[in-house]
Amino acid sequence: MSENNSVNHDELVEDNSQLIPQHIAIIMDGNGRWAQQRGRKRVVGHKAGVESVRSTVTKARQIGVKALTLFAFSSENWLRPEAEVTVLMDLFMFVLTREVKRLHKNNIKFQVIGDLSRFSEKLQMKIAAGQKLTENNSSMVLSVAANYGGRWDIANAAKELARKVQQNECTLEDINENTLSQHICLADLPELDLLIRTGGDFRISNFLLWQAAYAELYFTETLWPDFNEQELKKALSVFGQRERRFGLTGDQVKST
Repeated sequence: MSENNSVNHDELVEDNSQLIPQHIAIIMDGNGRWAQQRGRKRVVGHKAGVESVRSTVTKARQIGVKALTLFAFSSENWLRPEAEVTVLMDLFMFVLTREVKRLHKNNIKFQVIGDLSRFSEKLQMKIAAGQKLTENNSSMVLSVAANYGGRWDIANAAKELARKVQQNECTLEDINENTLSQHICLADLPELDLLIRTGGDFRISNFLLWQAAYAELYFTETLWPDFNEQELKKALSVFGQRERRFGLTGDQVKST
């Protein structure tokens, strides 16, 4: 995907609120390669990526994005070298300790989606405390996907519906796309509008499979630690030029 265009990013993002996606998700890829390119250990890249998280959250809130979802740790990431996983868990704990108060100060609701049972009790308690502190905030919802997989999400929703059928809380005939969607993670947030992946790969890696059904996809070769405010504006200006048809023809969209 080409990122070069003559559009004034500031005008697109700041002067036309209709072009602002209500819900953005980001696969934050490239931390390890960023560090390796500099002759450093991969963990250095993960730490550098924290600053990109901070700046992206800040800018998204400023321009009126209602929900931002970040892919921090997939269910497949447990297969990485044990030392790297340990560092990632420690970094997660550190960021939670330091950043949640900042989120709360800026009226941002924080939540974690995924199977948290595999995390340490200490980390689970830290997540719960952060969610409790910010639960009534309303300027934006920051969701962090940790030990998350899109297939797990769908299977978990199906399991919950099966439990409800078993307990006569609903019938088999009640199950459709709408009822399943109500049990998928992020069901209470706006529909996903824009899915960004940094790092140069062209896949969504089992992230928000259900939610991304009609999302616009944006891929950039920029590594996550280099993803700054200008890079976000590039993604938003491309989004603003897309024709979102949702299964209709272009002529139908233009006539509505």
